[in-house]
Amino acid sequence: MSEDNLASLNDKNNAAVEANVEITPEMQGFYQRADAIIGMANSQLGSDAHSGQVGASLLYAAARYSASVASIGFVKGDDFAKEKDDIVEFYVKQYRQMLSDNLTDYAQNFDQYVQLNKDDKPAQ
Repeated sequence: MSEDNLASLNDKNNAAVEANVEITPEMQGFYQRADAIIGMANSQLGSDAHSGQVGASLLYAAARYSASVASIGFVKGDDFAKEKDDIVEFYVKQYRQMLSDNLTDYAQNFDQYVQLNKDDKPAQ
């Protein structure tokens, strides 16, 4: 894990401690996996792809992976198709909450995050 990702995880842990939330090993694993995926996405930035393009690919990958995860346990495609609306509702609700939480966090830490983004830009 890079120092930036470790710092990000520590910031999240500190915020959770301040909010009196116990940081479980499962939560640490969750944030470490997310930071690893964000690191991979950041590594795609460059002259061939800007952040909007990488973000679109990341969103598509999340949707594709989620569809695969949602299909686990179904035996027939017809049964899976019948649950489509409920599956979409579940994932949209989860994404909406995570996006809202992260937008709030970003707004509250805007100056710090903007500086990190400037530091992370690849040399061109």
